[in-house]
Amino acid sequence: MTGLAGRTLLEPGDGSLGPLLRVTDDRLAPGTGYGRHEHRAVDVVAVVLAGSLTHAWGGGAPMAAGDVGVLRAGTGLAHDEVAGPDGARVVQTYLRAADPAAPPSHAVHRAVRGWVDLDRPDARLWIGPAAEAPDGVVLGLDDEPARVGGVPSGPVVVWQVDPSRPDWAG
Repeated sequence: MTGLAGRTLLEPGDGSLGPLLRVTDDRLAPGTGYGRHEHRAVDVVAVVLAGSLTHAWGGGAPMAAGDVGVLRAGTGLAHDEVAGPDGARVVQTYLRAADPAAPPSHAVHRAVRGWVDLDRPDARLWIGPAAEAPDGVVLGLDDEPARVGGVPSGPVVVWQVDPSRPDWAG
């Protein structure tokens, strides 16, 4: 693989999943980044599934497989994420900002299994084996999903969101 390969897993453009805007499954070759880009009024939750990734903003934040980075863009920032020497596989979820007027921030939750505290009332994230997955929007992460009774057999990411439609969705 060279460069960046990504696919959109979910993108409910109608506001039907409340704060959840888009989920992507990205694979980055060693040393590859997304390129410096800007965010404003969005929270980006990055689940590192394999390899490593450094979030290049502020002092930088290295993340390894199993870590979850929570970027709150708030009033705006420019940044990049760059894969380590073994590349990276990252599931990124874009949410409407919890507080669009807040200054930008970034936190890393290490070696996550189970619930991740996102410090917001409208969205919860759970990571673990499919057999233990709670109810919610379940995203299977197998490269070649082996399904048992319609359920992915490997790891899953589960989003529980407040489905209240945003004002713009009518």
